[in-house]
Amino acid sequence: MTTGDLHDVRDPELPGRLLTTERDALIPLLRSRPDADFALATAACPGWSVRDVLAHCSSALIRVVESRFEKGVFSPESNDRDIADRADRTNAQVVDELERGMTEAGPLIAKAGGVLDVIALGEWVHAGDVREVFGEPGAYAGAGLPDALTLLARLTREKGHVPLHADLDDVDEPLRLGEVSGERTPARFIGDAATLVRLYAGRPVAQGTSYELAGVEAGELNIFG
Repeated sequence: MTTGDLHDVRDPELPGRLLTTERDALIPLLRSRPDADFALATAACPGWSVRDVLAHCSSALIRVVESRFEKGVFSPESNDRDIADRADRTNAQVVDELERGMTEAGPLIAKAGGVLDVIALGEWVHAGDVREVFGEPGAYAGAGLPDALTLLARLTREKGHVPLHADLDDVDEPLRLGEVSGERTPARFIGDAATLVRLYAGRPVAQGTSYELAGVEAGELNIFG
């Protein structure tokens, strides 16, 4: 049995657990960095600095906490407005808000029945974006990786995404992603879990990384595109 077979049943606590696990690693890292680092450009989000990514993350979570979901929320225009609304805040204040969101959003995501679960995955991916800029180890990996993979598998299944069978170098059991109708032969991935996450998140693959992908183009895997 592949681990993907275990991901069909939603664990309502998983998104919140992913957020708090990442909070405990990311927030101390952010508080240890000088202000200049917050102005660094991100390769994963062209046009956004580290601070922009963090402001986007904090605003998205606070919207969940405060149940503010007006028309067009989370669109590119809405995201840009949320970032602009935080322009007069210090970097420390942005980090404080992010910590609050990562702490308080989980129970509300749990109660939403699954429609907000992707936000937790997106937050975790953005934390990887920041680690990548800082040159920190564990971008798109770390303690939250098992929960992130579980969530990714279920979300791709629910979205009817292209079926894929992943043999991961650093995970004991194969991972099954995407729809399970059997109408399409599953694509195959062989490589490490962080690279799989990068492909599904539409992030650049780390230079020098070796992996195999057959039966699907890398761009077809992006769930955020």
